[in-house]
Amino acid sequence: MPTTTVTFDAILFDMDGTLVDSTAGVTAAWEAIVREYPGEGLSVEEILSSTHGIRTVENLRRVCGIVDPDELEREAERFEMAIIEGAALGGGIVKLPGVEAIINDLAPGSTLPNPKWAICTSAKRKYATSALSAAGIKIPDIFVVAEDVKQGKPAPDPYILGAGKCGVKPERCLVVEDSPSGIKSGNTAGCKTLGLLTTHSPRQVVESSPDYTVKDLSSVSMKIVNGVVEVTISG
Repeated sequence: MPTTTVTFDAILFDMDGTLVDSTAGVTAAWEAIVREYPGEGLSVEEILSSTHGIRTVENLRRVCGIVDPDELEREAERFEMAIIEGAALGGGIVKLPGVEAIINDLAPGSTLPNPKWAICTSAKRKYATSALSAAGIKIPDIFVVAEDVKQGKPAPDPYILGAGKCGVKPERCLVVEDSPSGIKSGNTAGCKTLGLLTTHSPRQVVESSPDYTVKDLSSVSMKIVNGVVEVTISG
């Protein structure tokens, strides 16, 4: 793909699989769930292939059959904190390629009143805060988590809210995502979407119809220029 340069009013990042790699912790957490809820007969591999990018409460409802709202919230928080513990045993939660340079270049636009980027994650606040801290990423002022929306990805709610909190129209935002559900969320919100091949197959990502596709953020640069974010995407 030739080099492409486009401008946006704000960048809306997913977290897991986009900014940070928590694979070891997620795998360990699901292995524990399968041991506790063996009746569903699903393998960890099957679960991992279908749950990424979706809120934990929705995944636990489907995978484990938990329906009580209070139990779902308790189990979701316990599950997500188990990711932190499992990741620590497996090498920790780390930044993905290209992320550090982009976050450093966007640092001047991380705060109100004129934020130029946000994080919109399907994770709950407690886990998301811990994961970003573990990876050494400063949380921007605009930080949308699972508790902030009634409907999670693939519904458009997280990215519509993120754009609104940045004070810009969704059509002037770029959503950066690794999961098909997240890409669909960004598309439905009216944003442009950049799909990363960090957690899913090229076929799965392409079938979600992102506007742009790259292996990871090492092929992308983002700089604030004259009040907008200039994004350069290299093949």
